[in-house]
Amino acid sequence: QVQVVESGGGLVQPGGSLRLSCAASGSFLRLTAMAWYRRAPGKQRELVAWIDRSASTNYADSVKGRFTISHDNAKHTVYLQMNSLKPEDTALYYCSLEIMLRYAYTNDYWGQGTQVTVSS
Repeated sequence: QVQVVESGGGLVQPGGSLRLSCAASGSFLRLTAMAWYRRAPGKQRELVAWIDRSASTNYADSVKGRFTISHDNAKHTVYLQMNSLKPEDTALYYCSLEIMLRYAYTNDYWGQGTQVTVSS
């Protein structure tokens, strides 16, 4: 069984920073790909950032240069460092983990979501 727990959201002023964390625990071999999504009120879910085990990354245009995704293989954790936050970054942020449960078999798991609110 696999558990995924997010942390790090909160209220921050425009221009501020937050770091989100998403940790997996349980019985599995490794994380193979990790991503952060967000859903703002009245909008569709958006892919914010993606990273694979080799640290190749991809970002939404709206966050390039401000957000950084990283991971710690030993801790089975993915991070999202968010700098220069803007009010339009306000959303519920979710992590998505592609986890190899056994050789050649992966499954996707989602975090519970963490609220990020950017407001003065």
